[in-house]
Amino acid sequence: MIWKYDTIFHLETKNTSYCFRCMKSGHLEHLHYGAKISVERGIDAIIEKHNFTPGCSIAYSKEYPNITMEDVSLEVSSVGKGDVREPMIDLIHSDGSRTCDFIFEDAEVIHGKQEIATLPSSYDEKGNCMSLILTLKDKNSAVKIELIYTVFEECDVITRSMRVCNHEDGDIRILRALSMQLDLDEEDYVVTGFHGTWAREMQMSKHALVPGIHVNDSKTGFSSNRCNPFFMIGKKYTGETHGECYGGNLVYSGNHYEAFEVTPYQKTRVLSGINPAHFELIVSPGDKFETPEAVLTFSAKGYEGISKNMHRFVREHVVRGKWKKKERPILVNSWESFYFKFNESKLCSLAADAKKLGIELFVLDDGWFGKRDDDTSSLGDWTPDKNKLPRGLKGLSRKIRSLGLDFGIWVEPEMVSENSSCYRKHPDWALKPEAKEHSTGRNQFLLDLTRTEVQDYIIESMRRVFTEGSVSYVKWDMNRNISDVIAELGIDYHHTAGSYPHRYCMGLYRVLETLTNDFPDILFESCASGGNRFDLGMLCYMPQIWASDNTDAVSRAQIQNGYSYGYPMSVISAHVSGSPNHQTLRNTNLETRFNVAAFGLLGYECNLSELTKEEKEKIKGQIAFYKSFRYSLQFGEFTRIKDNGNVIQWLLYEKETGQGIALFLQKEAIPNQPHAKLRLRNLEPGQMYHFSNLQSTFHIKEFGDLINMISPVHIKRNSMLHALVDRFKKMGYEVEEYTCSGTLLCNSGVRLKEVFCGIGYNEETRHMPDFSSRLYCIEECSSFPEIQREEESDIVYLENE
Repeated sequence: MIWKYDTIFHLETKNTSYCFRCMKSGHLEHLHYGAKISVERGIDAIIEKHNFTPGCSIAYSKEYPNITMEDVSLEVSSVGKGDVREPMIDLIHSDGSRTCDFIFEDAEVIHGKQEIATLPSSYDEKGNCMSLILTLKDKNSAVKIELIYTVFEECDVITRSMRVCNHEDGDIRILRALSMQLDLDEEDYVVTGFHGTWAREMQMSKHALVPGIHVNDSKTGFSSNRCNPFFMIGKKYTGETHGECYGGNLVYSGNHYEAFEVTPYQKTRVLSGINPAHFELIVSPGDKFETPEAVLTFSAKGYEGISKNMHRFVREHVVRGKWKKKERPILVNSWESFYFKFNESKLCSLAADAKKLGIELFVLDDGWFGKRDDDTSSLGDWTPDKNKLPRGLKGLSRKIRSLGLDFGIWVEPEMVSENSSCYRKHPDWALKPEAKEHSTGRNQFLLDLTRTEVQDYIIESMRRVFTEGSVSYVKWDMNRNISDVIAELGIDYHHTAGSYPHRYCMGLYRVLETLTNDFPDILFESCASGGNRFDLGMLCYMPQIWASDNTDAVSRAQIQNGYSYGYPMSVISAHVSGSPNHQTLRNTNLETRFNVAAFGLLGYECNLSELTKEEKEKIKGQIAFYKSFRYSLQFGEFTRIKDNGNVIQWLLYEKETGQGIALFLQKEAIPNQPHAKLRLRNLEPGQMYHFSNLQSTFHIKEFGDLINMISPVHIKRNSMLHALVDRFKKMGYEVEEYTCSGTLLCNSGVRLKEVFCGIGYNEETRHMPDFSSRLYCIEECSSFPEIQREEESDIVYLENE
């Protein structure tokens, strides 16, 4: 809800209040964002008192000499009136001046939400949200800004954006136009950011704020794997389930900027939006500029609360279309099976084996077009390589679909290889400065998506590919950053180099909008060398994203744990790959590779045709298990139970199905640490649950020559006899099976069976060497277990159902 009491604005969600007022000077003063409050009476209590201007400060005006903008919590800040903190907006007027002084002019409350005309944004298909549109005018010019707030009550989310409207007679030059400003009246905060690089995305880092400025940002041209636009800021005492904290994100795929500034007056300013570094945009008279939409949430119950708010918001108000709540297929991807070295026969063999195991979708990855035998050629030439696919995409797709599988394909439409027909025909389409040496990434150039003819070429090329291949799934990749940028001053003086990354982003969005509308049934998956463009902007068009090119299960567990703070599992794609892993050379058992990938959108990326019979049977069982829990695994409520650096515990629980799956992952076996507990959260307190572990087998050879402790004859390690025993004697997992209440599982937890510690082993022992894991199933029961009494005993026995 949105309320207005005299000069007070109160934005209210289910559990939070966001309050500000219009000061007598016309400026908007931020009063409160946090747990819900009542402001009908006593509002003066939370208004900061200003009677005198501090020394060495700027008094705002003769009329208001007591106001120092540097010491006021504001909804929007600018340059030139004494606020020396980081501004939200900075522009140069047509007369060359730079001072802005935006004061209140008008307010409008509407039911629903205005779309951002030039950029993707959130939506509300039920029409339950409300929006507040504030118009502020510059006291000394004809520039106006509109601040747009939208309240998503059930998600405890408020979004913000800004429009800059030029009513001057000449051009204005925008140097900075951010989306959100949050001025907090305290200083003891810790910022949590998510940084990394290729194959090492979303590594969580914490930074205790001190006086000065801390910045998370990207200057790569995209949202980037260096620093994701999602952030959290909380008190020093805030933890996973306790304490006050805020979360923020940006619906944008280009350069972003999040600044956290602690002032000498014990205040903290938080800003988010397009990165002002190298940014410059010219707005003509009568035109306007729209900023991306910023997303804000508050939790009084720790970082878990932030995650649950963000997960609900992304699922309900960002992801859209047919696949919003539709279960995603289990796929096999050809990349790590063959890389560039394949033909139609190998692909069909892989597909046939995939079908036998229960896989539903076959995805042809890179190498199918032009003369693409390595990564040095053919991007931009979207015609099948007849040497590999003599019947083209149409023929291959027909064969794949005749097996009972859907057909998917990999494309990288934003790129062009120097060694390609496309480049030879249109060298001017490549993003590179003329007569200057240009840097490449992965041996390729970016196509200039600011140009309409380039956008149209991509659209038409992809229409042809998707139609010819009867495509059900598209993996849309992007494998390099923007380096050199160009200013098309000879074409249009408005197209400055500083505006290029933003205009590229807008061109990309036009392409995606067109193709996703043309092919509404296709499941699109975004990819950018893995997680180099994992953001809410891409999720407006594609309901899932390839989280990382690193398919190593142990690495992926940490990466997916990082993503989970801001993004739900229903948008995170994860694959089971070969062992040793192709990125780390780590050997990890098949169970752990599946267990981690199951907490996401499951796929397989290994040569199924070369697996052993035992491995195929295990995968067949994994897929059957995943299908039986698919909705809960893809759309259940996610909880991080534990992450102590060595042990990761997760839970996905779906109330509608009454199903939950918990993961226990151990990176390193610790000597003589036999006991472990799995204490769940967020189950129904009054509900009974059946708790059990997913069964599997392992090789007796893993005990090495310890086998001789029980063998009547000596068995030499790695001998033929050792192999023979291993072949016929399979070791099973311990059995954990209980029926108990939600309160027991959450308030006490399950004490798991003792782990092997070098002293002894039996069927009740957990076999947990390095990189081991377990999945535990939690399923609602219809009733409490029966109680039976023995005639000659006062002992009460509970029999499991």
